Amino acid sequence: MRYTKKHLAPLLAASVLILTACNNEPKNETGSAPKTDTMQFSITEKPYGSYNNEAVTQYTLTNPSGMQVGIINYGGTVTDIITPDKQGNKGNVVLGYSSLEGFLQKGNPYFNALIGRYGNRIDKGKFKLDGKEYTLAGNDHGNSLHGGNKGYDKVMWKAARLPGDSSLELTYLSKDGEEGYPGNLNIKVIYTLTAANELKIDYSATTDKATPVNLTNHCYFNLSAGKDSTILGHELQILADRFTEVNDNLIPTGKLPDVKGGPMDFTSFKVIGKDLPQVKGGYDHNWVLNKKEGSFEKIASLRDAASGRQMDVWTSEPGLQFYSGNFLDGSLTQTRDGAKYVKHAGLCLETQHFPDSPNQPSFPNTILKPGETYKQTTVYAFSVIK
Repeated sequence: MRYTKKHLAPLLAASVLILTACNNEPKNETGSAPKTDTMQFSITEKPYGSYNNEAVTQYTLTNPSGMQVGIINYGGTVTDIITPDKQGNKGNVVLGYSSLEGFLQKGNPYFNALIGRYGNRIDKGKFKLDGKEYTLAGNDHGNSLHGGNKGYDKVMWKAARLPGDSSLELTYLSKDGEEGYPGNLNIKVIYTLTAANELKIDYSATTDKATPVNLTNHCYFNLSAGKDSTILGHELQILADRFTEVNDNLIPTGKLPDVKGGPMDFTSFKVIGKDLPQVKGGYDHNWVLNKKEGSFEKIASLRDAASGRQMDVWTSEPGLQFYSGNFLDGSLTQTRDGAKYVKHAGLCLETQHFPDSPNQPSFPNTILKPGETYKQTTVYAFSVIK
């Protein structure tokens, strides 16, 4: 899906944030922006503390209708997504912290960060590639989760503002052997805030050795913007007829059961809390999306009736991990406005390849080879239902 820059004004000469009142109604289908009287984007930046003696900076992207997205170069983490409800009142629809220290605390559950080298789980932290066995950190019941002990959520990314005042580019070199993975992996992630109230994430990567790659973002959404302490009343639709069955440690068994009529069936909008008690431990599964390989399609929608907010998810990936915030327990500190993030306070919709694919030959391939380029695009598109 190509996005043109015909709606983007020239780069602002000053860093002063200028908001222009305009139509808040986003497009119905991604790629078509709403009309506005004066198109004006901005990116501002401010210090956000330091990590390992490196300065952390928060970049705030603002579009003409006043939607804002905050991003820091630590972990490529989204700190804020501020969008209007049906009354026009703006609220923050991702869980977060009041400062960098919150993101650095032990037990931070990957809040809103970039994930890699391999998002999700790899069985027993081992895989074989080209006749060699590789051992990763067993940081989740002996399995490797989200890149290991120090995945991409815990590293410093290089940030660069791109021309047009709506995109931030983050780059990182993951060195050969880092967290046990082979190959020097050069990664680029571009966050773009569009005029159509979309957060677009473009991922690309190249390597000098064959290596598994599965990048994603781990935003925790609550479309009530904190007015509801959980997401159990949200309605969710996932355009998927099958999911990857898992064992007690959330490792795929290789089976792809049909969702029809069961608790995993989100083929039409369903209240999240309706069937959740039937799912042991809660939702933390990968859905096999009903889409053509490599095509960019809308694959999920989330809505909160009370606020009127809706979020549509578009992706080029074959899978979607829906996680219902099962391990949140209210113990996180330095949260935004002192909020208690209790169980199910937020949910994640992580676009991805399937868990444990390096050990599952029947799953879509996740091995990137020299001379190839890993690419994926995901869009979170926000709108209001009246």
